[in-house]
Amino acid sequence: MTSNLTQRQLTRRQILGMAALQTAATLGFTRIGLDSARAAQPDAVDTAPAIVIGSGYGGAVAALRLAQAGIRTLVLEMGRLWNTPGPDGKIFCSTRTPDQRSMWFRTRTEAPLGTFLWLDVVNQDIGRYPGVLDRVHFAQMSVYVGRGVGGGSLVNGGMAVTPPRAYFAEQFPTVDADEMYGTYFPRARAALGVNTVDPAWFESTEWYRFTRVSRKHAEKTGLRTTFVPNVYDFGHMAREAAGTAPKSALAGEVIYGNNHGKRSLDKTYLATALGTGHVTIHTLEKVRAISRAPDGSYVLTADRVDETGRVVETKEYGCTYLFLGGGSLGTTELLLRARETGTLPDLAPSVGAGWGTNGNVMLGRANHLWDTVGANQSTMPVMGIDDWANADNRVFAEIAPLPTGLEHWVSLYLAITGNPERASFSYDTGSGEVRLGWTAAHSALSVAMARKLFDRINAANSTIYRYDLFGSSSKVFADDFTYHPLGGCVLGRATDDYGRVKGYPRLYVTDGSLVPGSIGVNPFVTITALAERTMARVLAEDTAP
Repeated sequence: MTSNLTQRQLTRRQILGMAALQTAATLGFTRIGLDSARAAQPDAVDTAPAIVIGSGYGGAVAALRLAQAGIRTLVLEMGRLWNTPGPDGKIFCSTRTPDQRSMWFRTRTEAPLGTFLWLDVVNQDIGRYPGVLDRVHFAQMSVYVGRGVGGGSLVNGGMAVTPPRAYFAEQFPTVDADEMYGTYFPRARAALGVNTVDPAWFESTEWYRFTRVSRKHAEKTGLRTTFVPNVYDFGHMAREAAGTAPKSALAGEVIYGNNHGKRSLDKTYLATALGTGHVTIHTLEKVRAISRAPDGSYVLTADRVDETGRVVETKEYGCTYLFLGGGSLGTTELLLRARETGTLPDLAPSVGAGWGTNGNVMLGRANHLWDTVGANQSTMPVMGIDDWANADNRVFAEIAPLPTGLEHWVSLYLAITGNPERASFSYDTGSGEVRLGWTAAHSALSVAMARKLFDRINAANSTIYRYDLFGSSSKVFADDFTYHPLGGCVLGRATDDYGRVKGYPRLYVTDGSLVPGSIGVNPFVTITALAERTMARVLAEDTAP
């Protein structure tokens, strides 16, 4: 009885939250809440008991759990609300025909594949706009991040993977694994809407022929493959294939957003949080400084931009409880700047350290003419080659789509390797910029590990690598970008074992910066579960009754 009632309440709250999102989008508000009209006024409240920076996985968890505890919460998000159709009637643009909605203030797209058949046909010129995907460049590494209400959940492939327990315990030796795997991972998966592809449908559909071909080649090599869950609604996908639902994953949509089927955070955690009536989201506002008032509260300085990127307002916010959910890059930058400029001088020396790429490497293989991968490919990966148990060469490789709409005989992979290399961020006081110390030498180990695995696959199947995908005829492995930035404010080092920032009470980290550079699988379920664990402890011990 109680369980059914709780489910009905959550469903009602999600409906209310989605209504608030829709109202804000329709009326062009940059402040979103159940009372959107009030929140949009110039004299909107600029203080709140709790402020959450960022609306990605860690921020969304914090907002929901604070709201359920009855704590009025303000979320500051630097991206826009993606809930308004463009001229084509769609919220997000297509991967194949990107427009200004695709990239964050760029004039040309920056997709992970640079070329196809050595031709510059992948990336296209676009208008400058606060688009949904950003590629943040450092000297020898770039990082893909989502921009908008929902953060990375808007632009990822939805692979909702729980890490191997032994590796999680290795990365987080002070965290109770029984509690994580018994309570917080299940809680995260349920709230995220994780589901699995129907195996019978997978075996028969044309849309996953590319996966079945890669599975065959892995099995011939003696390697294990495994299905992986996803937050994309596979019931909707089956209806897409049957022609009874609008296509999204089956229309090539993924890195610039999905118009249908995907359970992104704006439809799960954030919708439920807004539905409580205790959460307001401010969009297109980037926090650039954190300081502390004499009474111990936190003061934030944020710039609000318009759709050209021009700063139209600078505001100060105050709060008692501050939760950092800006991601590995955003949170680390804020804390590093605060320490180095003296606004939070007592932050730990480990702030900025322990950063890694989760061992990301992308590569392609050329198949034989008889091993067709299919012109029709779903954009949601559902299987990986799992050689993580190989302690000498840990690799988990997503079998990724390459949805060009034509037969290309390419098997594409995003390999996650057990690369132990880590780097640190530094702050340049002259320019005010944060720099990353990652080098090509750090990436070289990931490449070597991926090559060792895929050399075996090529040898067993008499296949070769593709040399035409990454902008250079000699570049087989794309090791200069990551989808999985991790670390910078590592749990138990820069924070205590629950994400409390050392030296500063009521300041918390809830995002991927807590993860020490590697988790062995797509990290968002781990980030969500760790945030659930943090919020349970914080609400039990730190907040006033």
